[in-house]
Amino acid sequence: MQLAGIELRYLVDDIGKRIEDYYVSNIYGITKNSLLFKFHHPEKPDILLMLSTFGIWMTKVKIEQIEPNKLLRRFRSDLLRFKLKEIKQVGTERIVYLTFSYFDKEFVVIAELFGDGNIIICNSEMKILAMLHSVDVRHRQLRVGSQYIPPPQNNFDVLGMTEKDFEDVQSTPTPVAKWVGKTLGLPRKYAEEITRLAKVESKKKGEETTNEEVKQLFNFATQIINDVVSGKHDPEIVRNDEIDVNPVSIKGENCEKISNFMDGLDIVFTESILSKGKTVQGGSFDKKISELETKLDEQTKAVKTVTEKSQSIADVANSLLESLSQGTSTMDDPKIITLLKNKNSEIVKEKGISYIKIDDAKIKVNLNSSLPTIASTLFNESKKQKSAISSIEKLIKKTQRDLEKMIEKGESAKKTVSFTEVKKKNWFERYRWFYTTDGVLAVGGRDSSSNSAIIRKHLEKNDKVFHAEISGSPFFLLKNNDAATSVSFTEVAHATVCFSKVWREPMYGSSAYWVNPEQVKKAAPSGQSMAKGSFMIEGQRNFIKISTLKLCVAIIEREGSYLLTCGPPSLKNNCVCYAIIEPEGSDMADVAKKIRFEFISTNESIAKSFSVDEYVRVMPAGPSRVIESGSGS
Repeated sequence: MQLAGIELRYLVDDIGKRIEDYYVSNIYGITKNSLLFKFHHPEKPDILLMLSTFGIWMTKVKIEQIEPNKLLRRFRSDLLRFKLKEIKQVGTERIVYLTFSYFDKEFVVIAELFGDGNIIICNSEMKILAMLHSVDVRHRQLRVGSQYIPPPQNNFDVLGMTEKDFEDVQSTPTPVAKWVGKTLGLPRKYAEEITRLAKVESKKKGEETTNEEVKQLFNFATQIINDVVSGKHDPEIVRNDEIDVNPVSIKGENCEKISNFMDGLDIVFTESILSKGKTVQGGSFDKKISELETKLDEQTKAVKTVTEKSQSIADVANSLLESLSQGTSTMDDPKIITLLKNKNSEIVKEKGISYIKIDDAKIKVNLNSSLPTIASTLFNESKKQKSAISSIEKLIKKTQRDLEKMIEKGESAKKTVSFTEVKKKNWFERYRWFYTTDGVLAVGGRDSSSNSAIIRKHLEKNDKVFHAEISGSPFFLLKNNDAATSVSFTEVAHATVCFSKVWREPMYGSSAYWVNPEQVKKAAPSGQSMAKGSFMIEGQRNFIKISTLKLCVAIIEREGSYLLTCGPPSLKNNCVCYAIIEPEGSDMADVAKKIRFEFISTNESIAKSFSVDEYVRVMPAGPSRVIESGSGS
């Protein structure tokens, strides 16, 4: 399916509102025509945005890479950490402009969603830096290094049209539905729905319409366009010869209702990408499978041919012996000639050498020999042919084995085309978090923004507030601590120290302290200022000294879901699998890959659902090394 201009207008407006203040944390290549953007916000759930040559939509799934995308490296180089400053569409043209900015830099990504589609990245002056494919047509030429030139625009304003604009239909012999679709730039489904609602025959010539019919056409066209663009939807997925998504209900189509248009696009476009991906991954194997099937067919036919040939030769030999019992003794007897002819055989001579030709086989014989001798020669040839059958049958078995292996490899390749559904996260998963031995939730900041959010949005009267005795420390909250014992207090203090800059140094023997919520002042005293994520602490501080620097990366089960977390070493006592880490060693990404590999080795079905990025996200900033790993109790 292809997105209509009015559908794209809704998507652009919706995406722009929902991704405001997010930044690009990663970009993935999915296919040669599709890229997946991961947007992050310090206080809101991550958003995945798929950008393809046939559409743009927010998705709930992460598709594994199917084929390389030549723009990926450039996009990662230019756009990581950039915010989506603006997403816009000119009128209802099927072109989307995404402007990314970071400090004084700016890039514009252009998605052309018509024809074969294109994805282009330009600098702030709209000079093309990279693109999927160059364009060389009559009205424009696009290549790397040239200025971006949009295609000629349709000057008809669909979103601002008047009833007078519709009066032009009365001056054309074109069928009404065709005129509506072409003039308004609408797919056939919308054009025919407009004529149905207006009670105008879709094939009726425009010049035959009445003023009242023109009025009705305008009213219903305006209604449908406004409903689609504004989000007044009654969305449905249509599964006929081709799959489609309608933001508004269209009568007469075999459909299933869905919660919203964006989710419908996600379902349909994801199915399309996966289907094409299986074709791509299985393509080379399908060719080899076809070749092996042809080879097997030829070998099977060869067995049949050789069997028939061996039987024919044996039949002639038996007939010669039978003739001998009837008084015939030499090959020049006319009865022998007749016999051979009846057996589709004959005596031929080539360069003075005699042969008996049976079907297409020629057996060298001495015509002066006795019939038993000649029959014996034929029997030997028949046996020789039978021995060839055995060799061919061995080749058949080998080809069958090769075919089975190739089919298995093809199926395995298709299975690599998969996706993982992005899990809906708990509010605390935006931050650092873990459950203490007492089962109490501890939540900590990741940076200055989330430090601020922890205190301003999530601090409640029954919580305890933790901070390390050093600058560059997160705030941690021990939530609703009625059930907490001294064990929980020590565990949260331990995590607070380890997630501070102490880990990067590292500095052993550091301390953390805890205070009550009312001791935390969110505003600086008059005449003073505080850095973002900082707060004033008044009154007594309760210190807890931490002698070791160790953290536990673990997968835990909570309320039927598996969650990836990092906290004090005691997490190993109540988890699916764990890895204990210490400061110094390899960088975060390498350690994360190692931990993920070890977790998958012991709990593949659970651990594989978490990406390397998710492992990196829970770990402390700075080099680490794994000192212990295993399955939890």
